[in-house]
Amino acid sequence: MRLHPWPLSIAVATVVLAGITAAKAADCPRQDALGTARVLSVDPKIYPRVGLKSFPQTLPLADHEVVLTFDDGPRPPHTQKVLAALAHECVRATFFLVGRSSAESPGLVKRIAAEGHTVAHHTWSHPMSSKISFEHAKKDIDRGIAADEMALRGASTTTPSTPFFRFPYFDSTPATLDFLQSRGIAVFGADLWASDWEDITPEEELKKVTERLEVAKKGIILLHDAQARTAAMMPAFLRYLHHNGYHVVHIVPAVTEKSANTH
Repeated sequence: MRLHPWPLSIAVATVVLAGITAAKAADCPRQDALGTARVLSVDPKIYPRVGLKSFPQTLPLADHEVVLTFDDGPRPPHTQKVLAALAHECVRATFFLVGRSSAESPGLVKRIAAEGHTVAHHTWSHPMSSKISFEHAKKDIDRGIAADEMALRGASTTTPSTPFFRFPYFDSTPATLDFLQSRGIAVFGADLWASDWEDITPEEELKKVTERLEVAKKGIILLHDAQARTAAMMPAFLRYLHHNGYHVVHIVPAVTEKSANTH
């Protein structure tokens, strides 16, 4: 496949597009936008653990389909820049939020949801689960969920409205995995990542993630909206996806009888 070298000079949209509620590119106000190709409902009973870097199974994605996921937010001003880039391309993503950060920036959590993205969970304090006791790990998971829900809905609850979770550093234990599965919460790993936790430039990050995607051809992509380099890279990466035939899939929780009765 011939790659298009999209430069990082493509500007981040300075104004978030208002009223973007449709998932498909055809419904996007900007004709040349990447758009969101389809919505995939994920049932934790069917997909309790996904992401080939950690687990044997991943989401049922076709060739050249990607799921964009962001960890460690919300963190101003980088999260706002990521949201602007996504809005400019009419793309929806999933944000795995750190509860402590959600408590500090509840308005930003609400904005993530209001712009059509999925709010998921990433603990309260970002610990390595294998380095702390099981009881401590459970409390940190639940405190994080409660903080995210408080920021999002104004109610502190350990029952997540979106039962999606990712372990910091992908560092799970058999006990914490079983704990989340027993709660009906899907655990997300990733199929590839941008290595944006490394001390690299936005250009180097773009090169890493696109080269890995050309090998994998599809998958759940891990990024970090808390990183300035990722915020700077996103416009060029989204353009790359568009001009190389990739399609964005937005993941949402499956509607079950239980969840339908709680709304």
